[in-house]
Amino acid sequence: MEFRRAVEDDISRIMEIIEQARAYFRSKGIDQWQNGYPNPDIIGSDIKNNYGYVLLKDNKIIATVAVSFDGEKTYEKIYGGRWITDGEYAVIHRLAVDNGYKGQGIASVILEHIEELCIANGVYSIKVDTHEDNLSMQRLLEKNNFVHCGIIYLEDGSKRLAYEKVLFCK
Repeated sequence: MEFRRAVEDDISRIMEIIEQARAYFRSKGIDQWQNGYPNPDIIGSDIKNNYGYVLLKDNKIIATVAVSFDGEKTYEKIYGGRWITDGEYAVIHRLAVDNGYKGQGIASVILEHIEELCIANGVYSIKVDTHEDNLSMQRLLEKNNFVHCGIIYLEDGSKRLAYEKVLFCK
């Protein structure tokens, strides 16, 4: 498998995967990604800002994620807990796996690649948030040693569970 930066030509395939995730959330009654977010403009912005990544298997994009090292304004205040670290961190957003590859550990592979990116950049903390009803994401994070740190609120006031993982050099 190949993990690489996304390029503009990837947007339509990334959106196919996002639409699959949107449909999955809708089928489970999860009010996440139901308001037109993320959209092609957001994905294009991820690519322009070097946040967008894709995972390929046999030259086919099977998963997507955005990783930023620029901080996250909504993480400045956390409720019902605290972050483990206060220094630099990477943020994970918009992680989605093609339906045909779910249950095969693909999301964990992406997290491993993100950890490698972090270490290569001298950053030893990863923070992420997820919808409180998104149990599959919560299980993924806990399985990969992320710690639930509290609650954050998005700019629109939506509540999200906040997680962090501290990395150590190998």
